[in-house]
Amino acid sequence: MSDFWPVIGFVIAAIAGLIGLVFLALFARYFKLWLRGFVTRARIGPMTLVFMSLRKVKPSVIVDTKIMAVQAGLTDITTEDMEAHYLAGGNIRNVVRALIASHRAKISLNWDTAAAIDLAGRNVMEAVQTSVNPKVIDCPDPRKGRLTLDAVAKDGIQLRARARVTVRTNLAQLVGGATEETIIARVGEAIVSAIGSSETYKAVLADPVSIARTALNKGLDSQTAYEIVSIDIADVDVGDNIGARLLADQAEADVRIARARAEERRAFAVARDQEMTALTQENRAAVVLEEAEIPKAMADAYRSGNLRAEKVDTSS
Repeated sequence: MSDFWPVIGFVIAAIAGLIGLVFLALFARYFKLWLRGFVTRARIGPMTLVFMSLRKVKPSVIVDTKIMAVQAGLTDITTEDMEAHYLAGGNIRNVVRALIASHRAKISLNWDTAAAIDLAGRNVMEAVQTSVNPKVIDCPDPRKGRLTLDAVAKDGIQLRARARVTVRTNLAQLVGGATEETIIARVGEAIVSAIGSSETYKAVLADPVSIARTALNKGLDSQTAYEIVSIDIADVDVGDNIGARLLADQAEADVRIARARAEERRAFAVARDQEMTALTQENRAAVVLEEAEIPKAMADAYRSGNLRAEKVDTSS
C-alpha cells in the first residue's frame, strides 16, 4: 500500500499543476479585462468573463461597453442585458451610445426601448440625434422624380408648390411607426387639399403660410416615427389656367357632339329620302302593273260581251 502513495502524490501534483496552468492561462487572458472593470466600477467578475467566452460572447466588447455606460452614469444596465442583446445580434455599443446621448439631452429612453429599436433594424443612435437635432425633409421628394406639388384652386388656376418639413424622431413610436415616405405623402396631400379649397390662387400667393398652417393642424404625424415640428412653403409658382383649358376642351367636346348629332340627323334624312324614293318607285311599278291589266280586262269584256252593257249603263 505504501508503494501507491508516491503515485497518488504524483497524480495530485499533476492535477494541481494542470489547474495552476489553467488558472495562469485564464489569469493571463482575463486579468487585464477584469482589472479594467474593477478600477472603473463596472463590477464584472473574472468567472463572469470566463462564462462569457463559453457562451461565445466577446468579453472585451461587454467590458468596454459596460465601462462606457458606468462612466456616463448609466448604472442600471446589467451585464446580463448586454449579453442577451449581443447574442440576439444587436449592436450594444450603438445602443449604449444612444442611451448616453439621450441621458445628456434629457430625453426619455430606456434600455428596453433602445434595444428594441436596434433589433428592429433602425439606427438608434441616428434616431436620438434626429430627436435632438431635427432634420428637414423635402416635399415632394426630388429623388422620386417630382419637383413640385401641383394643385388647382377653385378659380381654375394651377399652383406649383414646394414645401420643407422639419421633423424630429418620436422614440416612443419608432418601432412600428411609419417612415419618411408616409410623412411626405401626408404633407403633400394636405397641401394639395388646402390649395384646392382656396377660392382664388391670389389668396394662396398672398398668404402661403395659411396653407402650411392648415396642413400642420391635421395631425399628419399620427402613428409615424416622427413628430412634425413645422411645415414651411419654400416656393409657390403659378402654372397653367386649368379651368380655361377644361372649358375649352368641354366646348370642343360639345362641338364634336353637336356635329356628330347633326351628321346623324343628316344621315337619317338621306336614308329617309332614299327610302321614300324607293317607295315611290315601288308604287309607280305597282301602278304600271295595274295599268297593264286594263287592256286584258277590256279584251275579256269584249269576248264576254259585257263591254256594251257597261257602256249602255254608263250613258243612262
